[in-house]
Amino acid sequence: MDGIYFDVKKAADPVKSDAHGSSALGKDEFLKLMMAQLAQQDPTAPSDSNAFVAQLAQFSSLEQMQNVNTSLQSLLIGQASQNNSGAINLVGKDVLYKTDEMTLEEGQKSASTSVKLAGEATEITATITDEQGRVVRTLKLGGHKEGDLEIEWDGREESGNTAKPGKYKVSVTAKDSRGNLVDVEQRAHGRVTGVSFEKGYPEAILGDQRLKMSDIVEINERNTP
Repeated sequence: MDGIYFDVKKAADPVKSDAHGSSALGKDEFLKLMMAQLAQQDPTAPSDSNAFVAQLAQFSSLEQMQNVNTSLQSLLIGQASQNNSGAINLVGKDVLYKTDEMTLEEGQKSASTSVKLAGEATEITATITDEQGRVVRTLKLGGHKEGDLEIEWDGREESGNTAKPGKYKVSVTAKDSRGNLVDVEQRAHGRVTGVSFEKGYPEAILGDQRLKMSDIVEINERNTP
């Protein structure tokens, strides 16, 4: 026999092949194949040393890759644990978060939201719609400088009637003196009452809504009277 004789079936099991073997080639399988190759080579024509060194290098590289993967998994688990612990600390805190919703609570006569203007605006309009998409009220807010702007709604419709309690969408547009649109980021305030991990990542609970951590832009201690 000239050179190396290599039989994959015998390498996996010298007696019989494994009918239920894995299609993945891990470091253990790689080592078994290499040892079987050495055991079955022709003593009068041993394997080329350069080829053998190359195989050892492949085995070493494979093992290092698996070790790196294990380390990354450990880091991800640790990071997730830290994120969960940090999210729990939000309970009881007042937060400012990104949203285009505004809630008119039962018994309340008004509702508010806020926006952050990317530049000075001379014309700002807030359009409030109900859950059916019907326009309830259009507020002309005039102009405002760059930065934060609080928007207060008196809870009344265009007709003057009191709006029903519930959730409303708020669409805010702003224009500068030249009529160009000014970027607007809509926000709202709320107190975190709990944290949910149901989706595999932490979400802050504010009443009946849940927020992603990425939607929270500011955290403050709870305001107490």
